[in-house]
Amino acid sequence: MRKEDHSVFVKFLNIGLVIGLIIGLLTDNIGLWLPLGVALGAALGFQKLEEK
Repeated sequence: MRKEDHSVFVKFLNIGLVIGLIIGLLTDNIGLWLPLGVALGAALGFQKLEEK
């Protein structure tokens, strides 16, 4: 993985983490939404890497 690819992946991973944290706080279920947000962010980041 090149350095610019790494930054794209980390950006989407962080976005997923924040979204999962916010939804988890709003629904009072952080244990469910935090890992879901990380997984979705990682999936989107990997998909963006495959598009290049």
